[in-house]
Amino acid sequence: MKKFLLFTSDLAILFCSLLLTLYLRYGQTFSEKLEFHLAPFSLIFVVWLIVFYIANLYEPATLRNNIHFYSSLLQAIMVSLVISIAFFYLIPVFSITPKTNLAIFAAIFTGLGFSVRFGFNRVFEKKFKKSALIVGLNQQTLELAGFIKENPQLGYELRCVVDLAPEKPAGAEDEFTKFGIIQGLHNLEKTINSEGIDAVVISPDAYQTPEIINIFYKSIGQKISFFNLASFYERLTGKVPLGAINQIWFLENLSEGKKRGYEIIKRVFDTFFAVIIGIVSLVLYPFIVLAVKTSSGPIFYKQKRVGQAGKVFEIIKFRTMRKNAEENTGAVWTTENDPRITKAGNFLRKTRLDELPQIWNILKGEMSFVGPRAERPEFHDTLQKNVPFYEERYLTKPGLTGWAQINFHYGSSIKDAAEKLKYDLYYIKNRSLLLDLGVILKTVRIALKQAGR
Repeated sequence: MKKFLLFTSDLAILFCSLLLTLYLRYGQTFSEKLEFHLAPFSLIFVVWLIVFYIANLYEPATLRNNIHFYSSLLQAIMVSLVISIAFFYLIPVFSITPKTNLAIFAAIFTGLGFSVRFGFNRVFEKKFKKSALIVGLNQQTLELAGFIKENPQLGYELRCVVDLAPEKPAGAEDEFTKFGIIQGLHNLEKTINSEGIDAVVISPDAYQTPEIINIFYKSIGQKISFFNLASFYERLTGKVPLGAINQIWFLENLSEGKKRGYEIIKRVFDTFFAVIIGIVSLVLYPFIVLAVKTSSGPIFYKQKRVGQAGKVFEIIKFRTMRKNAEENTGAVWTTENDPRITKAGNFLRKTRLDELPQIWNILKGEMSFVGPRAERPEFHDTLQKNVPFYEERYLTKPGLTGWAQINFHYGSSIKDAAEKLKYDLYYIKNRSLLLDLGVILKTVRIALKQAGR
């Protein structure tokens, strides 16, 4: 609902800004000019909204009245304006070149956009909040409690976390104070009845206490919404809590038979765009080859990866590391400022240009444009032993980009791999053409900002 409201408001502001621009410029005759401006500006508005989406201006987690948000908003407006100028002056399809009108429009939209977003963000942070209570004390509930406190714009206010254990854990004073943790079923029932709780999030271990069901049952008349931890955590964070799921969760949520139609359509799109992008990208190959050859070694680099259903295949990339970079160390994760990466390779990685040859893997059906990252067999064995449910990420094809790649930094440890798996499971469960399109658009932002590794 928040995303829809923001999208609708931005669309309204765009057209309102156009009308104000024409009125200020042409006075009472602005309606005559509207006929010439409406069609081309409507096309431009679609681009503006796409740029805003790429800039994360519709993501609830970013809707805060802080310098980071307004910096992103201003950058998105500037990028959109540059695209608009290019559209009117480099593609002379329409009979107008609105230099002055574009300047006036941009100024009006910036003023209105900043004002409306300030109001929305303030409302999201301060108003219409639902009071939440979390039942069960464990790592996942503490993560969720921290996330709710750090993101008030999501619409929830954490009242407390209920620890069902009879005694307070040793050394947990800070956490008990920070999250307002209370103990015992008596305090749970009292809090539900007196604090006006709107949402109760229930950890799986809470169901091991029989009396707790009776407490919840007696609270039905208070119009409280009850959520299991896994679904509530997933909805707010965009990832699946590994400690709150089991084999039953996979049976209930990963029914692959329902995805057959999607997989067929996705394969068609993968093939079509792989051919188009593969042909267009050939223009860049000579420049990339020259950059790669600034250091000694081959142009391309082949590496084995684990794909769908655990099948090992070989990817091909432009070489970004020194020749024989792993000769003495063996397979190791890439780290920040990795000395093995060449200067040219660093640029290719940040812009994702090194991955262009993997278009061939997509054409062969070994990969997709969107999916979990294809891991190296050397790391797979270690991660399979140390990260629960790690093999489930191979239910679908690996991708050039993915939900985990755009939401989490490059993994370089077992802990990072476990965190990325939470995002991978979210993607596998919720994957759709719309989600894939969103991932691709967000990847464009990362590539342009050179934020890859």
